[in-house]
Amino acid sequence: MKLNLKRPLAFFDLEATGINIGADRIVEISVIKLHPDGSEEVKTWRVNPEMPIPVESSLIHGIYDEHIKDEPTFKTIAPLVSAFLDNSDLAGFNSNKFDIPMLMEEFLRVGVLFDLDNRHFVDVQNIFHQMEQRTLKAAYQFYCNKDILNAHSAEADTRATMEVLLAQIERYENQEWEDKKGNKSIPVVNHVEGLHKFTNLNRPVDFAGRLAFNDNGEEVFNFGKHKGKKVEDVFNAEPSYYSWMMQGDFPLYTKRKLEEIYKRLMDKRQADRQQKAAQAKPVVVEAAKVEEVIKKDTTKPPQPQKTFNKPYDNKPFKKKEEPVKPVDEDMLKLLADKFKKGL
Repeated sequence: MKLNLKRPLAFFDLEATGINIGADRIVEISVIKLHPDGSEEVKTWRVNPEMPIPVESSLIHGIYDEHIKDEPTFKTIAPLVSAFLDNSDLAGFNSNKFDIPMLMEEFLRVGVLFDLDNRHFVDVQNIFHQMEQRTLKAAYQFYCNKDILNAHSAEADTRATMEVLLAQIERYENQEWEDKKGNKSIPVVNHVEGLHKFTNLNRPVDFAGRLAFNDNGEEVFNFGKHKGKKVEDVFNAEPSYYSWMMQGDFPLYTKRKLEEIYKRLMDKRQADRQQKAAQAKPVVVEAAKVEEVIKKDTTKPPQPQKTFNKPYDNKPFKKKEEPVKPVDEDMLKLLADKFKKGL
């Protein structure tokens, strides 16, 4: 069966050091790029994660430290991966929750631009879980009646995912489905836009699931004490929550979406302030009234300046000095009498 495509659909799968999107690193990425004419391009890269691969992860995907010690880092191959995925929609198994956010984290970490806007995302696992509730291995057996050879290698899982989607479209053609609200539809259709809508029912904002859209298309928190609350409302009431998330151990893409929301909120506040300033009416005084006030002020007789009689000044008191009299015989006689001395 041929998939009806308007532009390339890139099926991809990642193998990593673990499942912590913020802390773990990619060790292998494989992409099958399916073109509208049905042709394929396949690319697989092994990646040096620049950190040890935990044994429990190596036991799952079969990639050990010695296998990737001489491989290029993601920073080296990032431009090649970005160019190969350019102008493509993305598809994978559990890709909305793991592969896409993990890939975005790596791109952001090394500073390589990879824009997710205006792309469609088809998560084959969501179709499977919402229709049958199984794993990739079971899905491959269920839909394709095959066993995955070399399971958990990136290319084998990627090809199995592509084959499962084609089988799902064929199997569920015209099959009705009922959502949790009782709405009925035929969701599994042979075009990417419809598959995108069906596999993104949770309407994530950041793919890691920390943020989601509500029914009104507004971003809300999808975890913690503010779960279900509008992000803008929380930032208005508790600005420190934005700082806490930006400094916390959250995926870089989640932080990027938070920055966009916060900037939009700040721009909105600035626009509101400018609008209020523009609507404020200036006080207008009529020219005639101004002239009348001036005339009254100029026709008033000058008022005498008030003075205050000071009882004293603050200068120190000095006794009035008289001119010194010359010494005469009367003065000498007075002095002699005073001290009972004769002259």
